[in-house]
Amino acid sequence: MISFTHLHVHSQYSILDGAASVSGLVTKAKADGMTALALTDHGTMFGIKDFYDTCRKNNIKPILGCETYVAARGIHHKKDKIDRSGDHLILLAKNMQGYKNLMRLISMANSEGMYYKPRIDKSLLEQYHEGLIVSSACLGGEIPQKIMEGDLAGAEDAVLWFKNLLGEDYYLELQRHKADDPKLRSEIYDNQVRVNAVLIELAHKHNIKLIAANDVHFINSEDADAHDLLICLNTGKDLDDPTRMRYTKQEWFKTTEEMNQLFGDVPEALENTQEIVDKIEFYELDSSPIMPDFPLPEGFTDNAEYLRHLTYEGAKKRYGDPIPDYAKERI
Repeated sequence: MISFTHLHVHSQYSILDGAASVSGLVTKAKADGMTALALTDHGTMFGIKDFYDTCRKNNIKPILGCETYVAARGIHHKKDKIDRSGDHLILLAKNMQGYKNLMRLISMANSEGMYYKPRIDKSLLEQYHEGLIVSSACLGGEIPQKIMEGDLAGAEDAVLWFKNLLGEDYYLELQRHKADDPKLRSEIYDNQVRVNAVLIELAHKHNIKLIAANDVHFINSEDADAHDLLICLNTGKDLDDPTRMRYTKQEWFKTTEEMNQLFGDVPEALENTQEIVDKIEFYELDSSPIMPDFPLPEGFTDNAEYLRHLTYEGAKKRYGDPIPDYAKERI
């Protein structure tokens, strides 16, 4: 059996979208014998410290990331429907420089890039890609979207843009969510099959590596119905609304064995998840307090002495000089 690491994972910090607790994710990874795990919540990094600490306590290598939204026309376009969401893209921090760049990107996404969703764009990626590992994400990614639209030339151009920027740190992501519901199977799984075939072809043509992924949103298969209710809350829809957003109910934290069964015909996609794990360097998030340096002015050699001086100078402004006795008692 080929070792496998989940690199596309949503926790409860993907608000009203993820139904998996950080502790639950790490516990299941450890029970399955996994040695590493990624966290890629939608558009935010709120859960990163909780995830990092929980992984470290359980001897799991934390891979810190985010599933970002990439604005089609740039983060300063905020007018039309095309600007409301953005293409999905997985970013993983390879080292401390990558972590710092990831924080920059997500901070900008949630400030100047915010329009319905926190968005970055390709110009920001060009500026802050150092230390990042990137994968093409789910059907919501730019390349899968172009493939589904029949724009194969555009998909290939996008693949080459990312490869030219990121080199061997860019991966094409395969997903297989074979839904029981016929409608969801035709809308999602059949599209995944079609997209995967083109991704595999592009990967071989341009010497880009593939990775297998399961778009994790909950921990166990039996949690699917609870997650479905959560999506109803998110979208403001009734459970029996035929037009509402639905997941395939395949988005649970699959075990290594389950992932081997899904992608046994593409073993390199499983193996390459370990390659990414090996690329991730150890870096410490905790640090000593950063204290400001306040040099003492001339004539003072002791901090307490200078503080006392400032206190009396402030009292003179407030109470006058000489300072009344009742005021001195308050100092």
